[in-house]
Amino acid sequence: MDPGTQVADEVCHIFHDMKVHKCSTPEEIKQRKKTVIFCLSADKKCVIVEEGKEISAGDTGVTITGPFKHFVGMLPEKDCCCALYDASFETKKFRRVLFVCLFLWAPELPPLKSKMICTNSKDGIKKKFQANEPEDLNWVCVRWVGT
Repeated sequence: MDPGTQVADEVCHIFHDMKVHKCSTPEEIKQRKKTVIFCLSADKKCVIVEEGKEISAGDTGVTITGPFKHFVGMLPEKDCCCALYDASFETKKFRRVLFVCLFLWAPELPPLKSKMICTNSKDGIKKKFQANEPEDLNWVCVRWVGT
């Protein structure tokens, strides 16, 4: 994720699908991603979707209760990554707010090289949050930023 790193087309498509809430059938809504984690390819030259690290909107409330807590639990302890989280909530005035958060996850345990790649890429990645520990990620912060 340094300045020379490429971003896989799949990552761009997922981001677009998550940020654009178009009129959809109930089945399409269930398939929409709630969260996705991205990592570097094995050669460290491309940002890709991390296999098996996603939650669909259809899983929320069915197989997964507390999707944000589940999302935080999916983050790797020993590596850096980026993640998209589709956050939605209602305000006190019953207005529905929808937005996508981009997290840059940089815990203390990764090897120095991973941290350097992650740090060097910060400026190139449009982000809303950087988190260093699970305690940095809480739903209250997400709700506050979105209001």
